[in-house]
Amino acid sequence: MKEIELSAGTIDYQDTGGDGPAVVLLHGLMMDASLWEGPIAGLSADHRCLAPTLPLGAHRRAMRANADLSLLGTARLVTEFLDRLDLRDVTLVGNDTGGALVQLIVADGAARVGRVVLVSCEAFDNYPARVTGTTLALAGRLSPRMFGVFMQQMRLRAVRRLPIAFGWLTHRGDAATRRWTRPVMTRPEIRRDAVRTLRAAGEDARRLAEAAGSLPSFDRPALVLWAAGDRVMPPEHGRRLAALLPQGRLVEIAGSRTLVPLDQPEQLVRLIREFVPAHRQ
Repeated sequence: MKEIELSAGTIDYQDTGGDGPAVVLLHGLMMDASLWEGPIAGLSADHRCLAPTLPLGAHRRAMRANADLSLLGTARLVTEFLDRLDLRDVTLVGNDTGGALVQLIVADGAARVGRVVLVSCEAFDNYPARVTGTTLALAGRLSPRMFGVFMQQMRLRAVRRLPIAFGWLTHRGDAATRRWTRPVMTRPEIRRDAVRTLRAAGEDARRLAEAAGSLPSFDRPALVLWAAGDRVMPPEHGRRLAALLPQGRLVEIAGSRTLVPLDQPEQLVRLIREFVPAHRQ
């Protein structure tokens, strides 16, 4: 892992390097860059893959006390990340809340973004996302200390597999979800960051709904990949996103829940490779 000092604090990120097209991969709430381990392994031979661990609750470096940790603030942090690394013509990929960040970045102009891939993500009025996100947002009203007490139950696999936790998000990613919940259970400063993000959910929901109005102006290639039968991110939202994007194309993925990078990494790699050829014409 590399690190970079940004306005909010120090961010860890993976960068496979190379001269291939730059693909920047964004994760969701209570997740880190390891969400993308499988896809990165399949793409990195001829694509430059960058995956930052954003301050969304599973990060390991606390942010500054004055940092804006709302979703909009985190979207601007991603834009700062692209600027600082001087990345151009980026393919920006987001899953779960990472896809909401992509939409907010598009609404803000997305000057360095050449293509987007939205993978089963929050959109329109679905933030926080259904029972999983709503439970987190309600827990975020607690004090950071009590939020940590609430999250202790995630030590139990049976609890992690409930619909209010990660059960409807992934078929086979329990090892990852166990790792993601550890920082808020053990680090008071990470709990404080997570609560700051969750308490901004109301305003973030309004901003995400408004961001949909900017999608028709993104006249660049766009791929919408959605888990067929997703119970957290409505498949109808995938169809609506693809219709709003002028160059949008929808592909539904069988055998996966929301976290397609965990459940179907090989399919995801194949589709991204088709969308972002290693050597563009």
